[in-house]
Amino acid sequence: MRLVILTICYLITTGLYAQEEEKKAVQKTIETFFEGFHKQDSVLIKQVVSDEIVLQSIGRNPSGGSVVRTEVFGKFIKSIVSIQETTKFQEILKSFKIQIDGPMANAWTPYEFRINDAFHHCGVNSFQLVKHDNDWKIVYLIDTRRKTGCDEG
Repeated sequence: MRLVILTICYLITTGLYAQEEEKKAVQKTIETFFEGFHKQDSVLIKQVVSDEIVLQSIGRNPSGGSVVRTEVFGKFIKSIVSIQETTKFQEILKSFKIQIDGPMANAWTPYEFRINDAFHHCGVNSFQLVKHDNDWKIVYLIDTRRKTGCDEG
């Protein structure tokens, strides 16, 4: 009986360790995306996204209703790499909440966006990732953007 209990404890511990390692890998993929974003490095960004990536943002229309905007990935890359060197921009991720089921992962990352060190907007990113071979790739990114209601921590 003792051997059975030890075996079960071992399997649970091993499974939890593997899950934590996968969560770290997902987080590293997202961090690499933002490293490329901040360096305006399209090659680095492309290393961690799927060829079929979908980018969307949720905003407000003039009457206050929700609007979903889809951005073509090529246009997104072009807009990032064309930002002038004199403009400092930074997306600060506040936390990571990651869930994984086999080759699929979701990451929820509240953020604050700053331009030239001044607050510009905040929101939440929702990343969907798929594990291709041994690498996590971002296949879908949707975010919210707002000027108020931002938590300071």
